[in-house]
Amino acid sequence: MIASFFLSLREMLEAALIVGIVLGALRKVERSDLNRYVWLGVFSASAVSLLAGWALNALHVSLEGNAEKWFEGITMFLAAGILTWVLVWMQREGGTLRGTLESGTMRTVLAGSGLALFLLAFTAVVREGIELSIFLTAASIESDLGSTLLGAGLGLLVALGAGLLIFSSSIRLQPRGFFAVTSVILILFAAGLAAHGVHEFNEIGIIPGIVAPIWDTSAVLPEDSVTGQILKALFGYNADPSLTEAAAYGIYLLLVGVWTVWKRKR
Repeated sequence: MIASFFLSLREMLEAALIVGIVLGALRKVERSDLNRYVWLGVFSASAVSLLAGWALNALHVSLEGNAEKWFEGITMFLAAGILTWVLVWMQREGGTLRGTLESGTMRTVLAGSGLALFLLAFTAVVREGIELSIFLTAASIESDLGSTLLGAGLGLLVALGAGLLIFSSSIRLQPRGFFAVTSVILILFAAGLAAHGVHEFNEIGIIPGIVAPIWDTSAVLPEDSVTGQILKALFGYNADPSLTEAAAYGIYLLLVGVWTVWKRKR
């Protein structure tokens, strides 16, 4: 639930930020009559995202045995890769996002193209929505579907409230601090996804465990305890990981750390 809350909040806040900037730009040039194209794009993208989420869950439920483990392993790796790309993209483009969107909106208004506004909003929301569908599918593997959806729903409500704030104060609001904090949390979550993907492939023999387990902390911190469940859902905690599973977690964090240091030096 906690992981899906942060994922939903982060992804939907990014979408709300983009939509809020576009609506704010239209308000600046007194063309709020074009808002309907933006909202049409938002609602259309939301419908597509819900359909994608339903399809992924239906596929997961229909699989059994090794096919299910293949699906879960691939989903984990895919979610970790996309999540990493999102974090890198936001760090690289976040500083210029507002200016790029506002200038693009101005050009669209001058061209008088409602279709361009529709596509701008649709693309922004559908990208975040499909990414979230993949993330929530991965999160539901770590937890049950009900708590995953509850967390996602709460995150969506908070993001919608923040979106209203973004629109009402679009010139002043810079949620940089929020994204910095959630980036750290989601990096650890992505490391857990990568490790869990290796775990699934350990079970079907695609990736050898080499040493399994390398430790067992279940007596101290069981996975089914409240703390264990929170750590498992949020950070991929496993009481008895294999060597390759633990290595995947560590290597992911090492690569992200090296990239962060290199980026700051540049």
